Amino acid sequence: MTDSPRLGLRANLAQFVLLVVVNAFVGAMVGLERVILPVLASSRWGVESYVAALSFIVTFGLAKALANTVAGRLAERAGRKRLLILGWLLGIPVPLMLLWAPSWAWVVAANALLGLNQGFAWTMTVVMKIDLVGPKQRGLALGINESAGYAAVSLAALVSGFWLAAGHAEWTFALGAGLAVTGLVVSMLFIRDTMDHVALEQDAHDGTEEETLSWAAIFKGVSWKERHLHAASQAGLVNNLNDGLAWGLLPIFFLQVGISTGHSAWLLAIYPLIWGVGQLFTGGWSDRVGRRGPITAGMVLQGISILFLLSANDLPTYAIAMVGMGIGTALVYPTLLAVISDHAAPAWRSSALGVYRLWRDGGYVVGAVLAGLLADSVGPEGAIKAIGGLTVLSGLWAGWLLRP
Repeated sequence: MTDSPRLGLRANLAQFVLLVVVNAFVGAMVGLERVILPVLASSRWGVESYVAALSFIVTFGLAKALANTVAGRLAERAGRKRLLILGWLLGIPVPLMLLWAPSWAWVVAANALLGLNQGFAWTMTVVMKIDLVGPKQRGLALGINESAGYAAVSLAALVSGFWLAAGHAEWTFALGAGLAVTGLVVSMLFIRDTMDHVALEQDAHDGTEEETLSWAAIFKGVSWKERHLHAASQAGLVNNLNDGLAWGLLPIFFLQVGISTGHSAWLLAIYPLIWGVGQLFTGGWSDRVGRRGPITAGMVLQGISILFLLSANDLPTYAIAMVGMGIGTALVYPTLLAVISDHAAPAWRSSALGVYRLWRDGGYVVGAVLAGLLADSVGPEGAIKAIGGLTVLSGLWAGWLLRP
């Protein structure tokens, strides 16, 4: 990067690649949990209720959602790099707490810290990439960022699942500690702040009264007043609601229908892998074709794929359902972030992204509670049916709101 900041992917390639690597570490921290914690909840810590077993996702989602909001606002004052480093400092204790956890309460507390780690670190990699590339390549930049993160989620989930099946769950937590320390070191020594790029884009932006929006005004606009921003927020919430289902309930569901731990690990890794790799194409595609089509199609495909799990009866058909979930999420995930960036001025874009991510990651809280209550009352199949139907409705609503 030169002394005089320039916008664009090519002009900032070195920093962009470093941020991609850092976000892969951030994603892997979550992926290490996606197979083993729901399975170990009963066998290691004696948790029997679905609601209790999914409580770690509730604390994770709540902490991440709040951290997203705080990070978005603080980044406009304190800069991006400081919050990225803070995220890693909060993440280092997580694998150690899980390794030595004497009770389920420790797991729940560790996931609160993990949520803060994700909220600060992942949010800053998103914001910094948007800062670097400028307005013309947002979808592409976000697609690459989310692709790296969720491909790492997939790989870490697969590795941890195999270690669990082999009786070496503790290796997972040791790997997590190494990832956290490495992410911190790289962020401190090699990542540069991007506030100069924000100022450069702001200078070129046509000033309006919206440049001085208060946080309350931004919250209202993103949450319900501005239809494009509301469409993204509600779709983001439902998207992560069904991801909470995939994280917390599907590992148990697959074991109940007779799928082995090893095969379950493969199924649970397929979904974030397709989700991650697919975003390399869907983010840039939405720059060319617009945001409405990918979002509507992606949400509807997710919902149909979730419902298809109920009619699957062998490993290949379960795999088809997980592939469909991955493709649907890949269509949606970077495109929703791009919608927010499209409709927010540079001066308050970070705050808008923080509010959007508050709603989106609040979906983990809603999803875990809803899935747990439904699974306890009507069984996992009832929870899957309800969440699949809700996802389809969310996609149709987003398509209506995002009309030209």
